[in-house]
Amino acid sequence: MVSAGAQVGVLAACVVLFVPMGLAGWHLSRNKVLFFSGALFVSLAVGVHLSPYLPSLPHLLISSFHPLHPAAPSSSSASCISFLHRVSWADAEPANAGGGAKGRAWSWPPSLASTCGFARLTRDDASTLLNGSWVMVAGDSQARLLMLALLRLLLDPVAAAAAEPELFRRHSDYHAAVSARGISVDFIWAPFESNLTRLLREDLRLAPRTPDVLVLGSGLWHMLHVTDASQYGDALASIADAANSLRSSLPVPPPHMFWLGLPHLVNPMLNTEAKRAHMNDTMLQAYDREVDERCILRRDGGPFRLLDVGKLTRGCERQCTPDGMHYDGVVYDAVMHIMFNALVIESQQRI
Repeated sequence: MVSAGAQVGVLAACVVLFVPMGLAGWHLSRNKVLFFSGALFVSLAVGVHLSPYLPSLPHLLISSFHPLHPAAPSSSSASCISFLHRVSWADAEPANAGGGAKGRAWSWPPSLASTCGFARLTRDDASTLLNGSWVMVAGDSQARLLMLALLRLLLDPVAAAAAEPELFRRHSDYHAAVSARGISVDFIWAPFESNLTRLLREDLRLAPRTPDVLVLGSGLWHMLHVTDASQYGDALASIADAANSLRSSLPVPPPHMFWLGLPHLVNPMLNTEAKRAHMNDTMLQAYDREVDERCILRRDGGPFRLLDVGKLTRGCERQCTPDGMHYDGVVYDAVMHIMFNALVIESQQRI
């Protein structure tokens, strides 16, 4: 829209230029050559004076023949990331030819995978994506299962099998490296929210560098031993504050941060009376609400992108859990590939 100042400028230019042009035309009408020369000169002067107030001629011509329309919606990174958890589950064939119980298998719908480019990463793909990176996974037993999925993808089968007993040493940390790619992977045993807050506020601030990918998750121990959703929410708010503080203090790009959501709990399958009493559907829903309401997730302005284990485990159902709380490796394989595809999209790479 043209401003009032521009309108006044146009009017003044017209008065200054067109009035003398008219008078000149009256006096020069008896000499046609002189008249047209004067008219051309004044027309050029008009163009020079009015050009700042008018759109360019090419723009006017193009817009008159080709009206501009908003671009059609495309598979933008933001929209595709929101579909990452839309996986399908189906029965898988038994691992041995003799039959036995069927497992479960997951996949993205073909149309969605094609539109957004979702794909399972091979060992080479993952190693290329994480080349030179430090990945840290911190939390409870569920975080340890995600770490196992990472090791099974990044290491060869023999090395991954050898690492598993060390990874599952009771209440301990674990470190692994893929030397050929300069990749470091750490698991930090941190079952309570206060452990994660201390990791963010103290341990990582003192470290020589920060992780490139940081996955945190907690809540199962709090639900079992404290059983207070509101207090859990307060602890989540502290984690979010500590993560934001860490991000803002870094002179380099902050790590990609993910939050490992709580799994679906199959209460009758829980293996102790205390778990069945404290870890029920009502309490799980209350804890999930605190995650939604405490601004810890990116969708709410927080620092973490959600890895929605609850949604994935509800799809896999009882066939995927031996104890109603810990799920089979196929679930954490899905979590891992969702995280990797989010990293691919955020870094604008292609698999």
